[in-house]
Amino acid sequence: MIVQGNPIYHDGRTDTIENPTVIIEVLSKSTQDYDHGDKFNAYRTISTFQEYVLINQYKQQVEHYVKTAEKRWSFREYDASDQQLLLEKAPFEISFVDLYDDVDFSLEENVGNGV
Repeated sequence: MIVQGNPIYHDGRTDTIENPTVIIEVLSKSTQDYDHGDKFNAYRTISTFQEYVLINQYKQQVEHYVKTAEKRWSFREYDASDQQLLLEKAPFEISFVDLYDDVDFSLEENVGNGV
């Protein structure tokens, strides 16, 4: 999560921030539908929320949503190892080589095969 300025905490809690600009999620098989659907719908009600990044942990794939206007979002999908993820609302970029450094996708395949 990226916050511009100081974080505003919900009801004095320190684990719920009300003013994120960018939210980044690493998808799991058990939460990916929720992250794409109801969670993204809830995030879009936050007035400061401008950018959403979903990182697939099972293959090289990143989904990148950027708010372009009220109730309008642009979408870009990254899925090649020579690409770079560049945030638009915060000064940050990372190459896929660095993002997926030391990730062994064959381990996931072996888990599904009982290895």
